[in-house]
Amino acid sequence: MTREQKAVAIEELKAQLADANILYIADISGLNAEITTNLRKACNKVGIKLEVVKNTLLAKAMEATEKNYDELPSVLKGNSAILISEVANAPAKVIKEFRKKSDKPLLKGAYINEEVYVGDNQLDTLVAIKSREEMIGEIIGLLQSPAQRVISALQNQFKDEE
Repeated sequence: MTREQKAVAIEELKAQLADANILYIADISGLNAEITTNLRKACNKVGIKLEVVKNTLLAKAMEATEKNYDELPSVLKGNSAILISEVANAPAKVIKEFRKKSDKPLLKGAYINEEVYVGDNQLDTLVAIKSREEMIGEIIGLLQSPAQRVISALQNQFKDEE
């Protein structure tokens, strides 16, 4: 790869990182072409972009962004793939589901809305993170519950007066 190609690749990664608030880094080494294709399909099905990257280029792109990736560049050893998603727990769920059939991919780390998670032992924690939609649904449910009780009480009151 020439110096110019590296500069272009870093700029492309930098643009992807600037737009991404949810980034997972995984080790997919040792997966054959068929299994890697199945992983890509599983990711695409739920709106996750999976891309194999060079560690040094990704580290330079991380350094060039305004985001604080903290210790995440330190996990960039061996083969790395990035998973970019709009839903915080979607990549973790795909990885966990995929590992029922294979011992990979391994989670190296994740950056989720300014929080950094390092290590495969964080996978269960990341699976448990609620998506924005799930949180909004829970809040709406909590808000509706008291309002429904008030409406029900008022309706019962009017029935009693009749």
